[in-house]
Amino acid sequence: MAEENQNEETEQKKEAEAQTENTEAKTAEGEAENASADAAQKEEKELTPEEKIAQLEKENADLKDQLLRRAADFDNYRKRMMKEKQETFDYANANLLGDLLDSLDNFDRTLEAGATAKDVKSVVDGIKMINKGLVKMLEDKYGLVSFGKEGDEFNPDEHEAIGRTEDEKAKKETLMQVYLKGYKLKEKIIRHAKVMVKVPKA
Repeated sequence: MAEENQNEETEQKKEAEAQTENTEAKTAEGEAENASADAAQKEEKELTPEEKIAQLEKENADLKDQLLRRAADFDNYRKRMMKEKQETFDYANANLLGDLLDSLDNFDRTLEAGATAKDVKSVVDGIKMINKGLVKMLEDKYGLVSFGKEGDEFNPDEHEAIGRTEDEKAKKETLMQVYLKGYKLKEKIIRHAKVMVKVPKA
């Protein structure tokens, strides 16, 4: 029994010694870390004026380099946007002009045929056919529509009155004659119709 108690005391003593050693090791490790941090901080604090100036100059150079890079990137972006805008403007009507080429080709063929044609009516019919196809293409593909016909009611938002004439039978202002048809691109008027207006007699 006495021997067992002695063994227990020995084990407890060993455990206590192990805990003490572990605590001392952790304490030593912490002190080493603190010493290292203190040394680094001390080293940083102990920069000479020349070293501080050199450090600040380097930081300033880095910031200047970043600023120049960003300025260059922005300038390149601005130039690219200007180029794209100019190209959009230059070639905005490319599709329309391409579609007009067929009509130009048809006019060329009609003129060539008209030079030797004995029947004027056939030439006129050819021109009418070209005109019809051109008008249909512009209307269907681009939304260009004409307006302004004799007998239409006068609308100052759409019609430009070249002149006016009184008529006893007229009950309201109407188009007596159309000199130039007006045109709308979708809902926007791009040319007002030039007309002679018939007005009720005063």
